[in-house]
Amino acid sequence: MKRAAAQGTERLPFWTALTFSATSLPVQAVAIALAVYLPRHYASHLGVNLAVVGSAFFIVRAIDIPIDALLGWSMDKTRTPFGRYRIWTVVGAPILMAGVYFLFQAPAGVDRTYLIVWLLCLYLGNSILTLSLVAWAARLAPNYDDRSRLFGIVTAIGVLGAASVLAIPIFNDVRHASDVGNVPTMGWLIFGLVPAAVALVIWRTPEKISPDAGDHSFRLRDYGALVVRPSFARLILADLCLALGPGWMSAIYLFFFTDSRGFTTGQASILLAIYILTGIVGAPLLGRLAMKLSKHRAVMIASSLYSVILISLIALPKGQLAIAAIPMFFLGVMASGFNVLTRAMTADIADEIRLEQGRERAGLLYAITTMTTKVAGAFSIGLTFFVLSSVGYDAADGAVNSAHAVRNLELVYLVGPVIFVMLGGACMVGYRLDAARHDDIRRQLDERDALYTEAPVIESVTAEAAAVTLRRVK
Repeated sequence: MKRAAAQGTERLPFWTALTFSATSLPVQAVAIALAVYLPRHYASHLGVNLAVVGSAFFIVRAIDIPIDALLGWSMDKTRTPFGRYRIWTVVGAPILMAGVYFLFQAPAGVDRTYLIVWLLCLYLGNSILTLSLVAWAARLAPNYDDRSRLFGIVTAIGVLGAASVLAIPIFNDVRHASDVGNVPTMGWLIFGLVPAAVALVIWRTPEKISPDAGDHSFRLRDYGALVVRPSFARLILADLCLALGPGWMSAIYLFFFTDSRGFTTGQASILLAIYILTGIVGAPLLGRLAMKLSKHRAVMIASSLYSVILISLIALPKGQLAIAAIPMFFLGVMASGFNVLTRAMTADIADEIRLEQGRERAGLLYAITTMTTKVAGAFSIGLTFFVLSSVGYDAADGAVNSAHAVRNLELVYLVGPVIFVMLGGACMVGYRLDAARHDDIRRQLDERDALYTEAPVIESVTAEAAAVTLRRVK
């Protein structure tokens, strides 16, 4: 008997999972543009000092991080006729669009204040869309294996959003056009993706609000109780390390592949596209591996292979695109599984806590794990840019760096990510919330939920209602 059947839950239809995943298109497009292209665009093309760019990203992350906890708590408390997470998806769209417009269409010579204000706006909108997506997914696919499958599909669709951004510098490089216009073009693309994706999700995805059981109210000190839970503490630390490693690498990716490995920006973007696009295969593959071996074991395998392959990049012959594509492909396969697995594991922990407390905590738990990702993002850009500046590396267009500075760039690029990714995998040693334990949790939840009057299922909205919502978002 399949596990889904044992739990009394049906497998989520593929087309429902596919349309639900549309939100990940703009979310991942923003992620890759922010991590790889936007910092370099401000430092190299808009004349903003490298240290100023790094500090602005760090300051915004420091301000933005506590907001996620409030957002997650608010989402869990929300109960409307329009849904719990659906309404937040609609709210986040225009906020993200405003941040994208002002950041990606910025004039030359903007100051730190401009960067901070619009980065805050962008991160707020992106946080709302991301949290509503993952928390909604946890309710949409309630059983252990189907969560791995759904998060694999979400990640694979997000890869297409990232690939659409990567295609822009590749296309311009083929045309021998200047790369100054790459980031503004990315901005217009993302600006259009947001309302289209949100309209599709709210139109086609059903939402069921889990019934409350008991009167447990969340208090401030309960944050600490959540964080120190053995299963969640391991997951938070693993998520932090698994985000910090690739984030560290992506922040200086273009510098490494252009100055150290001798590729043009367009060629480096092709390699990055290979790395990202393999997520279409890698994310479902790692999800299948988790169904065979359990999610925590799949994390350990992926992190170990990722580190070994990353080290091999230093041996790449300069400018050899075909050869470099091989390790980038396998590196992308491993990296694509990190978020798939940790986000699916967070949903399992949310079920464990709902069984104990009788209340939905998925939004709050995802807010905490998202905070760890943001901490990693703050350090990966702020710290690496500061280190590069400190060791004498010059990021300005046309700058000629010494062999010593390039060597320092290589060390910064490789050593940090390997250490953190391996630590992330090590956190999974001894993890106990496996498939068998989760099956028992779901059985108890299903039995208890049957005793309460369930909130109605909010089915797909009509095309007319979706059109009205889309007009409001725009």
